[in-house]
Amino acid sequence: MDALLQQIVSGLATGGIYAAVALSLVMTYVATNAVNFAQGEMAMFSTFLAWAFIQSGMNYWVAFFVTLAISFVGGVAIERTVLRPLERAPVLAITIVTIGLLAIFNSMAGWIFDYTVRPFPSPFSASPIRLGGVVLSSHSVGSLAVTLGLIAAVYLLFRHTPLGLAMRAAAQYPMASRLVGIRVGWMLALGWGFAATIGAVAGMLIAPVLFLDPNMMGGILIYAFASATLGGFTSPVGAVVGGFLVGIIENLAGTYIRFIGTDLKLTVALAIIVLVLIVKPSGLFGRPQAHQA
Repeated sequence: MDALLQQIVSGLATGGIYAAVALSLVMTYVATNAVNFAQGEMAMFSTFLAWAFIQSGMNYWVAFFVTLAISFVGGVAIERTVLRPLERAPVLAITIVTIGLLAIFNSMAGWIFDYTVRPFPSPFSASPIRLGGVVLSSHSVGSLAVTLGLIAAVYLLFRHTPLGLAMRAAAQYPMASRLVGIRVGWMLALGWGFAATIGAVAGMLIAPVLFLDPNMMGGILIYAFASATLGGFTSPVGAVVGGFLVGIIENLAGTYIRFIGTDLKLTVALAIIVLVLIVKPSGLFGRPQAHQA
């Protein structure tokens, strides 16, 4: 029983990271109706910026919040300068642009910081935390706490503030929003800014576990896609729930299904994506979308 509980709690810790990246994917999808394939690389680049600030002697938490501010401004700038001209372009065009951004951010990180694998510091204690028979690293517990706090902040923003309500309205009903005076373009840009910020948090939390290099977010992005697909790409709540479920399923499958082990865990995420798309394409919490023939 302790072993099962250990895997579930560990799955919740890693699932929190997947939930954060999935939430950022959902936010950009709701804003543009297209998937941002560059979300992981944007998070990776933000993490490199944080690493550079820390190496220059800046306090970890100061570097953390400075990086979040830069990521937010960067996300807004990308939406205004790169995606805004494509406002009326087909979804495929926006998707191709995000793939191009993926390559650009990856290449820029390699060019500026090179491809050397680097350790990234954790702000949490190195001592493990024991809860009965369950042993967890302080970083895992701290990451889960930060992720839950972030999710709570996003929920409060979108449910209980005028800005959040305006952003939701602009994403779902752009024409009606314009009629009541909401600046739809800027609301969507803010959505990209918040998505970039959330991705930066996820990158800085996962880097101490994976180590820092330009390709570190490749696998994480696949888990995030599985999370968003399982929860529903139109549902921020679904993305969060999907992230925690994928984390638990991944850990249990790697532990109790022998041929999977640690080497084939990524196939679990791919299997989840395929299964959900076959059985319930809108996900657990997503809204089915009708398309005109």
